[in-house]
Order: sequence, then C-alpha cells, then structure tokens
Amino acid sequence: MRPGTDVHDYNFKVKAAQKFITLGDKVKFTIRFKGREFQNHDQAKELMGRIKEDMLSVSKIEQEPKLEGRQYSMIFTIN
Repeated sequence: MRPGTDVHDYNFKVKAAQKFITLGDKVKFTIRFKGREFQNHDQAKELMGRIKEDMLSVSKIEQEPKLEGRQYSMIFTIN
C-alpha cells in the first residue's frame, strides 16, 4: 500500500486480508514510501490506525506497526 491509497483499494485489501485470516493465515500490511511521501508519514499512521480498527474484529495484532527504513509494517494473526 501507499500513504495515499484510495478508499476502494483500501476496502478491497482489507476484505481480502480478513478472508485470509479466517482461513488461518497470517497477514502483513506494509505501507511503502517513495520520494517525498516520507515527509507526510502522518498519513501512514492514520492509515495503519484504520487498518488496525478494521482488522481487530477478526484477528489480533502479532506485531505492532513499526517503521523500518522507508516502510511501515504490521502483522495480524488469527484470534
């Protein structure tokens, strides 16, 4: 994903992730920054917050969001 991911793309990815969780898989969300996008990392924090809220209904967080270089990542696993 990117910090400026559109609503439809976001919903599609979250719905697919929820499906994978119900099948017993782990899901990793990654937000990558290109160029000057890194200056607006507040958008990425908000996006990770939305993902966290939407995914907690079907899963739990294995790894909290963390910044590694130019990407944020977070891992979810089944309840």
